[in-house]
Amino acid sequence: MSTLPGTRNTAMPSTSKLDFRSWSPATASAVSGLGLVVMVVLMTAGYFGAVSPLITPGDATKTAQNISQSGTAYLAGVACIVVVILIDVVVSGAWYALFKGVNRQLSAAAAWLRVAYSVLFAVATGQLAYAYTLLESPGRALHAIELFHTIWLISLGLFGLHLILIGCLELRSAFVPKVFGVLLLISAAGYILDALGVAFVEAFTPMYGQFAIIGETSFIFWLLTKGRKLTLR
Repeated sequence: MSTLPGTRNTAMPSTSKLDFRSWSPATASAVSGLGLVVMVVLMTAGYFGAVSPLITPGDATKTAQNISQSGTAYLAGVACIVVVILIDVVVSGAWYALFKGVNRQLSAAAAWLRVAYSVLFAVATGQLAYAYTLLESPGRALHAIELFHTIWLISLGLFGLHLILIGCLELRSAFVPKVFGVLLLISAAGYILDALGVAFVEAFTPMYGQFAIIGETSFIFWLLTKGRKLTLR
């Protein structure tokens, strides 16, 4: 059966657009930058805006009542977190495409670490969904919510390791300003210290991860301004 001229060429672009391994640095920067912005918005609205205000630490009955009265908002918040996790996986592929020219093996390792973090974050988020089914047993529901926090904060240690590799790739690259590599390494240290504190220190209050906002926010800005204009091959 003959093929019309141009048929093969018209099919290829749509396929390659979905294969992150073929993305140019400019495409990878734009996709990851936009993805990270959407993640920030969804996490702010979903967790910090909808879920967290319903939780009263140490008061299982009050927490269960709050969630029961605002069930739609709570579930919508959990759904937002799920979308954040899915976008996180996309960002891991985009950053692999962005930095594979610097060091393919290191870039792949960084991507897999972010995927591993996303899997643990998904496990943690499952505890939030499970808590909703336990509202008639407030103590068990609050325990599930507490497990979410613990698993999430510990998983951020993996995210910190991911940022260490990305920071090293930025320092070795010729197209990302070195300052972003340094800032991401500082962010990584904050996440790792918080994860170790939660895992090994009783009644530890996470405090170091908050410094990550400087490095991560500044890099997002670079991705959406300078990164999306890269002409590297």
